[in-house]
Amino acid sequence: MNQSNQTNHNPQQQQNHPYVHVHNPLRFTIFAPQSNPNPIPNPNPNPNPNPNPNFNPNLISNTNSNIDSVSNHNPTSHFISLSSVPRKRRRGRPRIVTPLSQQQVYNHTPPSLSNGTINGQLLSLPSSTSSSALLINSGMENSTTTFNLHNNTNNVKRAGGADISDEIIVINKEATAEALVALSSGFPADSLTDEEIDAGVVSVVGGIEQVNYILIRNHIITKWRENVMNWVTKEMFLDVIPAHCSTLLDSAYNYLVSHGYINFGVAPAIKEKIMAEPSKPRVIVIGAGLAGLAAARQLLSFGFKVIVLEGRKRAGGRVYTMKINGENNGESKEAAADLGGSVLTGTLGNPLGILARQLSYPLHKVRDKCPLYTVDGKPVDPGMDLKVETAFNRILEKASKLRQLMGEVSQDVSLGAALETFWQVYGDDVNAEEMNLYNWHLANLEYANAGLLSKLSLAFWDQDDPYDMGGDHCFLPGGNGRLVQALSENVPILYEKTVHTIRYGSDGVQVLCGNQVFEGDMALCTVSLGVLKSGSIKFNPELPQRKLDGIKRLGFGLLNKVAILFPYVFWGTDLDTFGHLSNNPSDRGKFFLFYSYASVSGGPLLIALVAGEAAHEFESMPATDAVSRVLEILRGIYEPKGIAIPNPLQTVCTRWGSDPFSLGSYSNVAVGASGDDYDILAESVGDGRLFFAGEATTRRYPATMHGAFLTGLREAAHMAHHASLRNSRAKVERNPSKNAHSYASLLADLFREPELEFGSFSVIFDRKNIDPKSTAVLRVTFSGHRKKSHEYSRLDQQHHSNKLLFQQLQSHFNQQQELHVYTLLSRQQAQELREVRGGDDARLNYLCEKLGVKLVGRKGLGSSADSVIDSIKAERGTRRPTSTSLTLKSETSKPRVATLKQKLIRKAKVMGNNKGCPANAGEGVRLVGGSIVSNTTPPNSTVGAKTGGDNSVSNSPPNLNVEG
Repeated sequence: MNQSNQTNHNPQQQQNHPYVHVHNPLRFTIFAPQSNPNPIPNPNPNPNPNPNPNFNPNLISNTNSNIDSVSNHNPTSHFISLSSVPRKRRRGRPRIVTPLSQQQVYNHTPPSLSNGTINGQLLSLPSSTSSSALLINSGMENSTTTFNLHNNTNNVKRAGGADISDEIIVINKEATAEALVALSSGFPADSLTDEEIDAGVVSVVGGIEQVNYILIRNHIITKWRENVMNWVTKEMFLDVIPAHCSTLLDSAYNYLVSHGYINFGVAPAIKEKIMAEPSKPRVIVIGAGLAGLAAARQLLSFGFKVIVLEGRKRAGGRVYTMKINGENNGESKEAAADLGGSVLTGTLGNPLGILARQLSYPLHKVRDKCPLYTVDGKPVDPGMDLKVETAFNRILEKASKLRQLMGEVSQDVSLGAALETFWQVYGDDVNAEEMNLYNWHLANLEYANAGLLSKLSLAFWDQDDPYDMGGDHCFLPGGNGRLVQALSENVPILYEKTVHTIRYGSDGVQVLCGNQVFEGDMALCTVSLGVLKSGSIKFNPELPQRKLDGIKRLGFGLLNKVAILFPYVFWGTDLDTFGHLSNNPSDRGKFFLFYSYASVSGGPLLIALVAGEAAHEFESMPATDAVSRVLEILRGIYEPKGIAIPNPLQTVCTRWGSDPFSLGSYSNVAVGASGDDYDILAESVGDGRLFFAGEATTRRYPATMHGAFLTGLREAAHMAHHASLRNSRAKVERNPSKNAHSYASLLADLFREPELEFGSFSVIFDRKNIDPKSTAVLRVTFSGHRKKSHEYSRLDQQHHSNKLLFQQLQSHFNQQQELHVYTLLSRQQAQELREVRGGDDARLNYLCEKLGVKLVGRKGLGSSADSVIDSIKAERGTRRPTSTSLTLKSETSKPRVATLKQKLIRKAKVMGNNKGCPANAGEGVRLVGGSIVSNTTPPNSTVGAKTGGDNSVSNSPPNLNVEG
């Protein structure tokens, strides 16, 4: 697309784009011509729609493993031509280099990159000045935000008497190079990810502290990427990180290690970190695919007890390398055939590429040469090939523009319908061979998405393209099973364990396999989306409706293969792919593309792909018929050249749609779905007890092997976090604050002027901390003189489970004027609570059953609340009388009607989520020893609760025993 046609001066669009950061403290120059594939509103609004916004990792992709070719378009500036072939369009045939106007270009690249490496690939770049600007054409608006990254220490000037903590630190002169390495790892070059913000890596988002954190973070990542065989320690950086930034070093290092960005994999130094005798709770991992294995290894290194349950007789899941062998005239032939995931789609930042480096496995770049052959075996005319491909890409562009014009309506329209409409308009003047060629491109598109075009969402089918991994598409010689084998080493895996039920509750999880029951503190479910759709695994309690709807909306497609071992290579060794056309549109995906594995499998192996509608028909096609058809195609191509086709030594046909442990190949965005559904599938349930991973749980890298692997690392971090929270809560309950009395008095004073008050609920928090995830203290006041209104009577009928709770509280109210109970939650959760309609009963029900928090007496808050109270007290002490910090005027308190005997009710001012209070908690509450505890139905138990010291169990909603 011509850059001049993309000009758009709408600042709002620029601000909302995930790659444009207006507040850019690292001072990069960003050139952003528009090419937003999804400009329409999202049908499934998500409070975290972009969990890790960053620049396109494809910004550093390259067409060759070694970047040593430089085009000098300007004698004073050097440009690097970086191929940017859209994965969803060109997955099977990445052979045409995108025009320069659509490429990502670096200008004035610093000398620090000239001898650097990213994921093992040499970066040979031209030198320039030490003060350099990074120019990024990321396919967005044609608007420019200008900054410069100065690596020269002379550019960092200190104002007279200024605190050194207000200065940007200088670690070395390679900040730009290190930012690029961070980009390849999925981090923004100039900002924090949402996950980092949630983790509280800096005290204030934005400003010098954030800049210094990013520089330190990028430096740590780069150091580990330089030698992924090592375990990087924090002490390695003490000499280069200024002492006043030691807290930021701790924050960056701990975040990167815990979230699996460094020190992961199978290198000996990393395997040594797995504890011989784990001390942390037991985790059950369901599925030994890449996601399950990645999580299991990471959790083992964290010190958890781990058991992996796998239904098959092997590990790897949908990554399966099968040894195929045969004899030819007494000579044995053998080849490793990847029958499942086979291509590493991008190597820059790809964690599987890092595993290959740790194992010293070379990667084979899939060469761009991909000749096409007609139905009768003749080579497709190059001119016709280019003409049809150009028309195909133009129609895709028109479909992209159409969805912009349609807005939300496009969510209910298929990509296939749009393409068919445009083809009817622009495809009139075509002959039969051109039509066959056009259908081949449609088959390639269905292969890339593992789905029928008639079922793919026009609005969001390519929503993950902006996050495509940069670098070459590669084969791993010997097959990806070598990675699976390395990841499985010393991981406790039980095979042939078919899970049929998963129970989860506040006390842990139970996983049922046949008549066996496995119990643990947490479970990670990594089964395929196809298995989730089938309902073959029962969840108790049932998964939230939100997750069930997401499972239903997302598509799960099919790709099949025919692997044939021949006595010798007859198709040539100068290519890795070639294609074949069909004259039947319904068969366009049947053996439309061949992969040559002769150079990587150890033997003369060809694999034919079956995509689209043909992949489904292939499930019931006799294997002999399939092989006969493949041989017929090959004879039509090569026999006219005088090349005889030998009889196969061995053949294998896949049936992924019939495999009960996969029921398909990989996910796609179907009509009615969106990228949000991947996020929904990734959400944990059961108060941090049951987690989900796999390629269908990542909106950024779905349908990829590396995507599955990364979700395993992601969920290991989440599980460790939840375990840590539970451990902290347990310590608080065992060791209440020694200063409980003084803090109780201070708390009472602070609640005299709460930041928020609604109904019987009031909230205090530190106004200086603008993070909506920051911790707040919630107080609920129960008044003995409050009369029950018609509203409460109505709610009692709606929430019968709370009736007994309030009856028992009422008896306590008769003895005391007021009862205060507390909890810690986030400001965002408090905001959600304030929005609940139906009065205090409904809010209490929402608080306990939806947010899953524990209401406790002041003693129950323990020492964990002391630091929060201290920060609020400190902020109150420095607050200016006229300060309007964080107070939204549109939500200020309304005048109140005061009475002496009734609790006053105010409107709320502001709010904001606390990962310490996960959703999906259990049913009811119980108040024992000054602490109200959420009561979730554990596996194999009835709903009930003990009353004080009474050992009897009630099947009614939980009883309450109020003590002190």
